[in-house]
Amino acid sequence: MENLEKDVFLANEVQKKSYSPYSNFRVGAVLTTKSGKKYTGCNIENDGIQAICAERVAFCKALSEGEKEFESILVVGGKSEEENNKCLPCGYCRQFMSEFIDKNFKIYNAYQNKIDEYKIEDLLPNSFNL
Repeated sequence: MENLEKDVFLANEVQKKSYSPYSNFRVGAVLTTKSGKKYTGCNIENDGIQAICAERVAFCKALSEGEKEFESILVVGGKSEEENNKCLPCGYCRQFMSEFIDKNFKIYNAYQNKIDEYKIEDLLPNSFNL
């Protein structure tokens, strides 16, 4: 639980860097590799349909550094860290992540002093990658 609390702090910090002028919904993510290294990401919007989610930012940073084995991701989202709501990876992120994770990968969502835990099969049943 202690590591998750550190990840919540980190996710809240990176959430502040979100570029979300259209939705005003800020998302932060912390991806942990199996070796314990952390990669962060925040959502980055534009005025078209090609925004990128915090989860994919974190994964792309890790993958571009050669990481291939992932343990978990923790996600926070809301108008601000004080107003974080339940915020799970979108369908595109779920499918993207499933390319690079195994069945033991954990997805955490921190909101309102709670931390929920999921596996990809909970969020993306019958995936063709797992």
